[in-house]
Amino acid sequence: MPVFYEVVTRLKLAVDFRVDSGAADVDVAHYLGRTALETIGKAALGYSFDPLMEDCHDPYADAVKSFVPATGELGPFFLLYPLLRPLIPKTLRRPLANLVPSKRVKRFLNIVDTMHCSAVQVYAQKKREATSFEAVPGEDEKAHDLLTILLRANEDAPVEDKLPEEELIAQLSSLAFVATDTTSSALILLFKRLAEHPQAQERLRAEIVTAKTQYTDGRIPYAELMSLPYLEAVVRETLRVDVPAQLRMREARADAVLPLSKPIQAKDGSILNSIPIPKGTVVFVAIQAANVSRDLWGPDALVWRPERWLEPLPETVTEAKIPGVYSNLMTFWGGGRSCIGFKFAQLEIKAVLAELLSTFKFENTDAPVVWNMADVVHPTVGDSPWPSYPMRVTRVNSHAGAMKA
Repeated sequence: MPVFYEVVTRLKLAVDFRVDSGAADVDVAHYLGRTALETIGKAALGYSFDPLMEDCHDPYADAVKSFVPATGELGPFFLLYPLLRPLIPKTLRRPLANLVPSKRVKRFLNIVDTMHCSAVQVYAQKKREATSFEAVPGEDEKAHDLLTILLRANEDAPVEDKLPEEELIAQLSSLAFVATDTTSSALILLFKRLAEHPQAQERLRAEIVTAKTQYTDGRIPYAELMSLPYLEAVVRETLRVDVPAQLRMREARADAVLPLSKPIQAKDGSILNSIPIPKGTVVFVAIQAANVSRDLWGPDALVWRPERWLEPLPETVTEAKIPGVYSNLMTFWGGGRSCIGFKFAQLEIKAVLAELLSTFKFENTDAPVVWNMADVVHPTVGDSPWPSYPMRVTRVNSHAGAMKA
């Protein structure tokens, strides 16, 4: 919580500066993307990417934020690569990639190189810190980031359980990447929904301001923040209707039979209650379809209505046995491959909402925003490939919000 609040306070000051400067709008996608990366950097890697208060360029941060747009430009290449990869020896893959006469491919390779080189530097720094650490009897563990804790655990692990350095370095970039675009897109979608429903925004602001007034520093502690009922309802409902990462596939590791929630009619007219899935079958998992199924959620399944989470859920939902790890939803997946950071994401989202909504009012603009379907959905404006979501941001009277609550 101290790490989250320190980062989010810098975000609030940055937005405040934009409002003070008389800017017509604020690109929340720009700021939320930077904030998500800084949060995972500080909490997981023990590394600061961005002061947020000023425009700066960290090569690692720029590469991480450019990864999704760059991969989106390589659609045809990604269709061919899985077919060619088994035919090309590992030692020749990169040299051959360097010969591809495409600016898009060269840009993507440059991004990958930057991420790797920066990850190596961060890893080397954290390894020095982790190995030089000497515990003092009677003192608490001093590591405040996940990477340091993992490095120490790996150092103490038996030889047969140790992870090789190249895997640790790769995991470092994976942590930074997967926790940035998904969380920032979820936050943008939340502000979009709250702007579309000003009454819900006012109700949530009143709840947050009332909670903040109970503490001298205005920072709501973890347990209280996570238990605010309307905040929880708004977050759950947005993550139900608006899934940041919708396009997910899985490959069957063994022959299996997939039971169906209700019978379907096959092309030959037969009625099926289950589907055989041979080993090696690639299955597309329709997360969004499960989250907004009318069979489960009722006729208003497509409607954004946070109040549904303040009522008993329909029996069709509770009895459906959705395997997700979060709120009868598939947003964070389920099982052994479920999202490892879904609690981290929830806390970050709530910390951002608590700080920004207590100070600012958010409204949509007339900007021609387009939501792009990709590994992570993201908004753009006009012909720009970079995420952007302009909003009108104005200050609110927090005390008035508390009185309404």
